[in-house]
Amino acid sequence: MPIILLIIIILTILLVVIAMRFQRKRFRQKLKTKAFNPQWVLILQKNMTLYQKLPDELKCRLHGLINVFLHEKTFSGYNGLQINDEIRVTIAAQACILLLNRDDDFYPTLYNIFVYPGAFKSMQTTSDGLVNTLKETVRTGESWHRGQVVLSWKHSKQGAQNEKDGQNVVYHEFAHQLDNDDGRIDGTPVLNSAEDYKSWTKVFSEEYTQLRDKIAAHKKTLIDGYGAESEGEFFAVVTELFFERPKLFKKEHLELYKELEKFYRLNPAEWF
Repeated sequence: MPIILLIIIILTILLVVIAMRFQRKRFRQKLKTKAFNPQWVLILQKNMTLYQKLPDELKCRLHGLINVFLHEKTFSGYNGLQINDEIRVTIAAQACILLLNRDDDFYPTLYNIFVYPGAFKSMQTTSDGLVNTLKETVRTGESWHRGQVVLSWKHSKQGAQNEKDGQNVVYHEFAHQLDNDDGRIDGTPVLNSAEDYKSWTKVFSEEYTQLRDKIAAHKKTLIDGYGAESEGEFFAVVTELFFERPKLFKKEHLELYKELEKFYRLNPAEWF
């Protein structure tokens, strides 16, 4: 193939990609400013305690993000669950809370949300060195590398209605999606600068080690012990606390709170 033809093909592909991104950005902006369904507001007021605490400006921003999210993501019900607006809006709102002030691409590798009525069975592989074991476990949520999040509707709704227990399965699984933006769920999402990575690594490493030590010593901790399973789980667990119990979290883990405040560009302690 002549070099000039190859260059033309490459430039054409680049122009098409740029045009598609521009169109998507324009359409998203249109959805963000589209009037929000009043029935959806009633769903949020009923099902999402945190929604009632948001400043009006953030409520409006959340409405726009929900519009985009529901347009781009597909919900599927399993074990007899029929997907309706209550399920879609309640889950989408929680997922979009994590995006409120971020210049994010709406979970770009996520395409499908699979929803079960309650906790569901899942096959998990565990390793003790040389031997891998496949076992069945009961789960309330999963985040997959390849475009899916799996949720229990019962626990998704409970998490939205109770913001005081520090547990929220939707925040948890969608934090994994943010963590996976660089292709790895390792507790370090994509950050803005080398300085940010340095600060994040220092604080998260120290806090993660402290949690593991306390769990090993059977000491009581504000951060759920599941966060000691891995760095990825630690990031997801502290994200739950950041949005659910921000004042206490800030008081007991100030440096960790500051890192999450900088990442999410939000200060939820002000809302409570």
